[in-house]
Amino acid sequence: MTVTPPPSVHHHNPGFLALVNEARARVREFSIDEFVDRLQRGERFVLLDNREDLEWERGHLPGAYHMGKGTIERDIETAIPDKTAPIVCYCGGGFRSVLVADSLQRMGYTNVISLDGGWRGWNERGLPTVVPKDESR
Repeated sequence: MTVTPPPSVHHHNPGFLALVNEARARVREFSIDEFVDRLQRGERFVLLDNREDLEWERGHLPGAYHMGKGTIERDIETAIPDKTAPIVCYCGGGFRSVLVADSLQRMGYTNVISLDGGWRGWNERGLPTVVPKDESR
């Protein structure tokens, strides 16, 4: 059996994209601009970073909590027992967060949103970030 290592550039395979698109049909999404507008109007959300540990350590959105895609289903009910809490999930580009949001909805969470564009979209707009063991950029 031959295993091909994943490419270093973000390339999404067809099966993954099909899974994301199927989940996307069931998940509410905010654009980066819509999310920022809502925050500026005073709306409050629990912001969950669903990226891998190493991604989180390189930087994250201000006010975010880290609950990676690999463990969130195990830990979410302890961390956020209120299943009506407004939750915004984000990842690197908005694909994994759609899958997380879909999973949380299946667990009974009723106010889960995926941030379309994720970390990359946030950074492309020059919005503030937090770098652990460093200062905010």
